[in-house]
Amino acid sequence: MANNETEDDENSTSDAADNLKQLVPYEDLRGWLKEADRLGELRHVKGANWQEEIGMAAEVVSHDDGAPAVLFDEVPGSLPGSRVLVNMFGGRRKNMTLGFPTDLGKVALSEAFANVYRGDSDLIAPREVEDGPIFENIMQGDAVDLEIFPSPHWHEEDGGRYIGTGCYHVTRDPENGWINLGSYRVMLHGKRSVCHNVLPGRHADLHFQKYRERGERMPVAIVVGGDPLTFIMGGCDIPEGVSESDVAGALRGKPLDIVKGRVTGLPFPANAEIVLEGYVDGDRMEPEGPFGDWTGTYTEKGRVNPVVDIEAVYFRNNPILLGFAPQRLPDEYSRFRAITRSPFLKRDLEAAGVPGVTATWCHEVGGSRMLLAVAIKQRYVGHARQAGHVASMCRTGVDGNRWVIVTDDDVDVTNLDELIYAALTRADPATSIDMIQGAKGAVSDPLLTPWDREAKNFVNSRMIIDACIPFHWRDDFPKINQPSPDSARRARQKFGYLLD
Repeated sequence: MANNETEDDENSTSDAADNLKQLVPYEDLRGWLKEADRLGELRHVKGANWQEEIGMAAEVVSHDDGAPAVLFDEVPGSLPGSRVLVNMFGGRRKNMTLGFPTDLGKVALSEAFANVYRGDSDLIAPREVEDGPIFENIMQGDAVDLEIFPSPHWHEEDGGRYIGTGCYHVTRDPENGWINLGSYRVMLHGKRSVCHNVLPGRHADLHFQKYRERGERMPVAIVVGGDPLTFIMGGCDIPEGVSESDVAGALRGKPLDIVKGRVTGLPFPANAEIVLEGYVDGDRMEPEGPFGDWTGTYTEKGRVNPVVDIEAVYFRNNPILLGFAPQRLPDEYSRFRAITRSPFLKRDLEAAGVPGVTATWCHEVGGSRMLLAVAIKQRYVGHARQAGHVASMCRTGVDGNRWVIVTDDDVDVTNLDELIYAALTRADPATSIDMIQGAKGAVSDPLLTPWDREAKNFVNSRMIIDACIPFHWRDDFPKINQPSPDSARRARQKFGYLLD
């Protein structure tokens, strides 16, 4: 199956990823736009409305990795010069976004990204500066008007306009000063307030609970338009106590330039596009959603979340709102999460002592969580079951997983056709499948019953599929009908033109 040289030969060589030189070719979102345009992967649309057309277009381009990024300008009824960018993470520009050569396949890109940050010794803390482009325009107090920005109504049945999808929150631990960047969606609630979705257990929620215990409102700065790399870090699984801004510095090889908000003193990038600053009021809960979530389904009706009172807004001239709204899977969001999560699944397996793990992939069609694939070089009976159970319950896999498929190392686990073919021909339904009950579910799981959702009983079940050749009679298993690597190479050299 995968023993012929497929998509990119570099995908199979994590050693090569260790030696790659990372170079992030942009400083801010405007620099990113120039690079995307240089790659020929940026389209411009003028006059689309925020009521439905921007969301419609985003859905059209989101599912195809080859589709371009789109910048919407001249949005009717919005601040003149303000813009919206969608479909940032796709094509060759996803490599550019992470700072790696554009000819890398997705596995090599994933490994290269994971190898940049390996621990605290790699961190580069931000550098505070006095001023920056973000302060070109300031609204404070009664002058705050969030409705001037082109915040789209992303999906037909969303409960409102979402100013924050490609955004991140900046919060501070009131006890030790730890600064966290976390990506949580943000819905408009009028001119001066928003409602955000910070789920229980997330780092911003840990900060929020501490402020609640002290009888204080939590200060927050929400970057709703910023450079893509820092936004991506806000959505990554960075350990508690480590600031994503320090990791972003490590990825860039130099510190982020930050300024402090005029209201809360929280730090945010000096070259951000739009920043909202205010306080989370835990005593005021308002409806938030429904919203088309990462599972490709709408979140439940009737959800309420804390109100954030916005006391200051900072924005550049001709500001850009970064859109990153999930769609039906697979989509842009799942491509991003597959790249940033898959190598950490492999590390978790290795850390747990599972030997012979050759590849892992958190599949796009499962939102990088529901379908996990693991390839191993089998060493003993039960090896595949061990790998499958650990993958489903480790740090990377535990939230919202549903299926784990474990295969031999001749299968390209990133290729959904190969993965399912292996499951169909090597897994016996009666003897090759294990079930796990009572596992950690996700609040967005469409299979949560109404009563479990009401009780906040977020549990699910999982299926572990051993799609490896049976170890105890592997020498007698029928050979796969495919050419040898040498034959496949020669065939491509001689007849590859037929596919052009």
